[in-house]
Amino acid sequence: MKLGVIGLPNVGKSTLFNALTQAGAQAANYPFCTIEPNVGVVCVPDPRLDALALMHKPEKVTPATIEFVDIAGLVRGASRGEGLGNKFLSHIREVDAVVHVVRCFADENVIHVDGSVDPIRDVETINLELIFADMETVEKRLGRALNQAKGGDKKPLAEAELWKRLYAHLESGQPVRTFAAGKEEQVLIHDACLLTSKPCIYAANISEEDIQPSDSGDVTGGRFAVSPAGDMGTVPAVTVTPVTVTVTNKLVRELYALAQREGAEVVTVCARLEEEISQLAAGEKDAFLAEMGIAQSGLTQMISACYRLLGLISFLTAGPKEVRAWTIPAGARAPQAAGKIHTDFERGFIRAEVVGYDALMAQGNMTACREKGQIRSEGKDYVVRDGDVILFRFNV
Repeated sequence: MKLGVIGLPNVGKSTLFNALTQAGAQAANYPFCTIEPNVGVVCVPDPRLDALALMHKPEKVTPATIEFVDIAGLVRGASRGEGLGNKFLSHIREVDAVVHVVRCFADENVIHVDGSVDPIRDVETINLELIFADMETVEKRLGRALNQAKGGDKKPLAEAELWKRLYAHLESGQPVRTFAAGKEEQVLIHDACLLTSKPCIYAANISEEDIQPSDSGDVTGGRFAVSPAGDMGTVPAVTVTPVTVTVTNKLVRELYALAQREGAEVVTVCARLEEEISQLAAGEKDAFLAEMGIAQSGLTQMISACYRLLGLISFLTAGPKEVRAWTIPAGARAPQAAGKIHTDFERGFIRAEVVGYDALMAQGNMTACREKGQIRSEGKDYVVRDGDVILFRFNV
């Protein structure tokens, strides 16, 4: 799966990308530092793999991965080609979801393309350019459907009605992902590769000074995946670790409120600090996080949030050769999961021998699970669950 990191110039996109992937993308204090997109593959954090590795002592451990693409900064007028906008918009079309980095810190040494820091204005600038591009695409689809409908065919006529409704929705300033559509309509919209149809997570980039660990015992999120302080109501946070962090930054609170209205998710990160942490050796990194009383870095939480954003789960396979996490869409059935390993597994699927990860850990090994009758034999209709440890039986 591929996620595009987008935003205005100088909001910290490349810095965040560097921290995510340690790929060394250029990050400089001027617009359009990134021209061609940088690409990095990131492992999805999954402590279950470590536990299974201790149990099986395999030759290798292979985690699930997500591909991140650092897309150059967009500016006002991108939909009309400003700032190489058409080229950059084409890069967004190729990703499955977007991480929209929003600047929520003040620093006179880092210029802002609009002269001041205003996350709501910045989000609207990007979203409007994406909406304008989508309106152009929908208008073309509408014209094509109307031409086809001249012959009296009801199918293109129905499609034309869909594009009219969607155009009006976009014209009101709303992204495609908030548009109510039936199943058949969703297929047409998906095929149109519309920019604002892609799932979105906002990354609020803050300064180190805005990170204030709380003394509260409440569990509301991880270090940089937090609920904002203030009286703006209950705001959903990515609950990953038993660490509460309160952000008093007014700009972040405004972004959370906007995301609530959109039904989007927000993860708060300090990209500069996370980039520094990512450059530490594994032992030093763990020691640094432990010293600060943090179980997981903000980036670990962001990667997990992006994985959930795409509606993905992992099932696991374990043995002496390899312990591995396999990525599948939530709701996938056993044969489709088998096909993720090899097409022959799906074609010749007989059954899946399944045990839940928690049950396996409780018993200590597969043999004990089998003796306790906790390994289930599942057929073609079984819907795979996140954390299932599976052995597939097949015959081709």
